[in-house]
Amino acid sequence: MRFKYVGQSIPRVDAFEKVTGTAKYVTDMFFPGMLYAAVLRSPYPHAKIKKLDVSKAKELKGVRAVVTAKECPYKQGIYLVDRPIFATDRVRYVGEPVAAVAADSLDIAMKALDLIEVEYEPLPAVFDPLESMKGEILIHPDLASYDRLPIYNIEPEKNVFHHHKTRKGDVDKVFEEAKERDDVVIVEGEYTLPQIYHAPLEPHGAIAFYDFEGKLTVWSSAQSPHTLRHLISYAFKIPHHKVRVIAPYVGGGFGGKAGINMEGIVIALAMQVPGKHIKLIYSREEDIMATVVRQGMYAKVRAAVTKDGKFLAWEQMMAFDGGAYAEYGTNVVRAAGYTTPGPYYVPNIKVDSYGVYTNHLVGGAFRGFGHGELHWAVERHIDKIAQELGMDPLELRMKNLLKPGLTNAMGQKMHDHSGNVEACLKKAAELIEYEKPSEQPKDPKKKRGKGIAALVKAPAMPTNAASSVIIKFHEDATVTLQVSIQEIGQGFNTAIAQMAADALHIPVEKIKVVTPIDTDTNPYEWQTVASRALWTVGNALYRAAEDALNQIKNIASQVLGVAPYNLEVEDDRVYIKYDPETYIPLKDIVMGYTYPDGHAIGGPVIGRGSFVPERLTNLDPETGQGNAAAEWTFGAEAAEVEVDTETGEIKVLKLVGVFDAGRVVNPMLARGQIIGGMVQGMGPAVFEQITYDKDGRPLTISFTDYKIPTIADIPEEMEADFVETHEATSAFGVRGIAEHPMISVPPAIAAAIYNAIGVNINDLPITPDKILKALKEKGE
Repeated sequence: MRFKYVGQSIPRVDAFEKVTGTAKYVTDMFFPGMLYAAVLRSPYPHAKIKKLDVSKAKELKGVRAVVTAKECPYKQGIYLVDRPIFATDRVRYVGEPVAAVAADSLDIAMKALDLIEVEYEPLPAVFDPLESMKGEILIHPDLASYDRLPIYNIEPEKNVFHHHKTRKGDVDKVFEEAKERDDVVIVEGEYTLPQIYHAPLEPHGAIAFYDFEGKLTVWSSAQSPHTLRHLISYAFKIPHHKVRVIAPYVGGGFGGKAGINMEGIVIALAMQVPGKHIKLIYSREEDIMATVVRQGMYAKVRAAVTKDGKFLAWEQMMAFDGGAYAEYGTNVVRAAGYTTPGPYYVPNIKVDSYGVYTNHLVGGAFRGFGHGELHWAVERHIDKIAQELGMDPLELRMKNLLKPGLTNAMGQKMHDHSGNVEACLKKAAELIEYEKPSEQPKDPKKKRGKGIAALVKAPAMPTNAASSVIIKFHEDATVTLQVSIQEIGQGFNTAIAQMAADALHIPVEKIKVVTPIDTDTNPYEWQTVASRALWTVGNALYRAAEDALNQIKNIASQVLGVAPYNLEVEDDRVYIKYDPETYIPLKDIVMGYTYPDGHAIGGPVIGRGSFVPERLTNLDPETGQGNAAAEWTFGAEAAEVEVDTETGEIKVLKLVGVFDAGRVVNPMLARGQIIGGMVQGMGPAVFEQITYDKDGRPLTISFTDYKIPTIADIPEEMEADFVETHEATSAFGVRGIAEHPMISVPPAIAAAIYNAIGVNINDLPITPDKILKALKEKGE
């Protein structure tokens, strides 16, 4: 394939709409006679519902519907169906929906909530995953009876919604033998991180309309419209063809708008008042408290390493704080389990990754999908090993990289096309000037240092995660491209148009990506998650383009009197390869060809292509061995920081990110992804955490209390670069980089802090009080 547009920094196709404010989001939508919804939520983290009386709310003028679990007894869940749309006999976290109201105005709906009477009986609650695993307080006593996919392993007596096991080699034997070897050290460590919030610019929102013939239409700020349709159908027992999801632009998702979330609430109300549109837009407080957050995690790591720096065995236990319901957490736990220990080769591996219920906010998908968590533990532990050995941390990493010919934790063999983590690390080290010590400021209280960390991530997806594409030509040989990856700010619509232009051999300005996504008309797409879009949709696109081109050539071959394989399509012409001056204008072919006497052949050209990952398998439940990852993206990140030893303040001076993206489709957009991801990665490193009071009530439920990086925090220097190892499983040679830039920023910053002041912080976020405490313990 020739690449004329792929590789070019073409401006975003949605830029004008977004900068002028004409782009439409759910909150911008209004319908005649629309009703407004509000939700009554639990004030307790764990309690029985003794009494629920909505009669007074129903009598309030302007109220059109009130819904509780009595009217909506359904549960939802993507892999494990455990989450009631409305709490039934008990509530399991602060913010859980108990009832909802639809009224003529939002003010009336809010007043109605005050009229609902609820009597609770508080129950003992558990907020620590390790405590929860003791099973003294069961959050889901009926867990064993819940519907779930068979690949997930529940342990009901331990509040565990999934236990993933990885077993490679003989870890126990290596550790036992290490005790008798003088040339081997065993290094242990513990690492933690808290729950954090996605902080999208646009909070969750949805509008539902249920017509008198039983057809449900939902407008949602959804990352994955077809999966949302499927989950609605499953939860509400409605046939798929009677559920329509329309997804306009999404103002940031980061995983939080994947699957089904708050849509069930507005659907339940709409079904009570057929013929009326019901709108529900979350406040920022609700968005933090009542959707999903990234799971917290505790990790315990033990490694056996030779004194010259070769990894012999790696054992890691991770307990994820999944909150009250499993949500995407089941697959987060699984992905973290089969990826540990990241981009490093270890012959003997033992990983136990647990998803654990607590009475915290619901944990779910978040940019990185468990990899930010696992790499925090892995990369910090590698730094600790380097310190124990007296070895440079970069040198230790270089000695243990996962290279072609070696096998990863699930037993997959790496190939030359799998990616080059060594090149990523070398380039990141070069850009941060790793070998050159930081220039120290004149103020003796301030110290500077540098750190580096590596990473790897594959798309965490089922073996049958399918994509499909439809290409429609028009009378003037322009094209509409129908795909169902959601544009959530990542620039997909621009990049896929570039790829389509090269696949079809037509100018990119003649291609229009159809928006918004509508499940009644758009082709199927699994989800807009997992950093897989250009890889999987690109493969479907290639097949659709080949289908369209074959149709064009078959029609033209009859007109020109040559075989289809002797024809070429390029620059609005269909011409004979060996006689380029003999051609037909493309516009005269794409709707079928009409001869001078009026008779016609062919017909409108519509290309169709679909793709499902090849040769993937489920993993063995006892060993985690198998082929669950379709392709891997490697990367490396580096940081330089300045630490004020008097105040504990941390200033990030420089961030570097280098990723093996395969062929880079749009360098400008790709660099934007890396820069944005690194800034977002600063959040959990030094600012972000959801905190609770002693009774389990969340305290950081607004941007007053929940701090994210702002322009005042952004480093003065940020550099993004690429390694381009052709990905053989992609028709375009591409692989994803959307989530990866966030993953290893925290360990790179932590390593830089150690380099600056000689203290290790192993619990995120790295706040000034932790710095001062560590310095005090060090004796400074």
